[in-house]
Amino acid sequence: MSDVTPAARSSVESPHEAVVDLLGMLAYGELVAFDRMAVDARLAPDLRRRAVLSEMAAREITNYRRLADRLAELGADPEAAMRPYVRAVSDYHEQTEPKDWLEGLTKAYVGDGIADDFTREVAAVLATPDRDLILDVLHDSEHADFAADELRAAIAIDPKVANRLSMWARRLVGEGISQAMHVAGERPSLAALLAINGADFQALLKRLTTAHTARMGAVGLNN
Repeated sequence: MSDVTPAARSSVESPHEAVVDLLGMLAYGELVAFDRMAVDARLAPDLRRRAVLSEMAAREITNYRRLADRLAELGADPEAAMRPYVRAVSDYHEQTEPKDWLEGLTKAYVGDGIADDFTREVAAVLATPDRDLILDVLHDSEHADFAADELRAAIAIDPKVANRLSMWARRLVGEGISQAMHVAGERPSLAALLAINGADFQALLKRLTTAHTARMGAVGLNN
C-alpha cells in the first residue's frame, strides 16, 4: 500500500525515540486486543465461533510478547513505553463498545483494518528488524477473512443489517481518527516518522480512505 521508495527506507535508521513510541503503542494495542477478543468471544452465537475468536485472542498476546521483548532489547521499559497510549486506546474502546456479535465483528474488520493500514504506512520508513517485526504482528488475513465471511453471511440473511452496521462502521472510523490525532499531538515522534520521507498527509488520507472504502464494499457495507 505504501509508496515509500527503498532509498527513503534506507535513509531511516530507526530513530530510537520514534521506534520505542511506535512499539509501545502497538504493544499496548495488542494487549488490549487480547482482552477485547476474549470478551467478544462470549458474544459468539455458537462454540465454533467462540473458539475461533479465542484462538485469535491467543495470537494477540503472543504478538504483545514479541513487541515487549523488542522494547527490552532496545533498553526500554515496556510498561513505560505503553503508558502514554493507555488513555487514548481506552477512550476509543469505551466509545465503541459493541452491543452484539455483528458489531464486534465490524469493529474487528473495519476498525482494526484501517489501524493496520496506518501502521503499515508508518512502519514502511523504519529499518529492519523493527519494520519486519511490526509488519509481522499486524492482524493476519485469517482474522479479517473470518470477520468478512461472517458479515457477508449476516447481510445475505437480513439485508437491513447492512445499514445499521454501516453507521456503526462510520462511527468506528470517526472515533479512531479522533484518538489518532490526539496521540499524534502528544507524541510528535510518531508524526515525524511519516514526515521523514516527505509523505504528503492528504495523499496518505486518500490511500487510507481508498482502502477503507474497498474494505466496506467487499462485505456489502455502505461507506
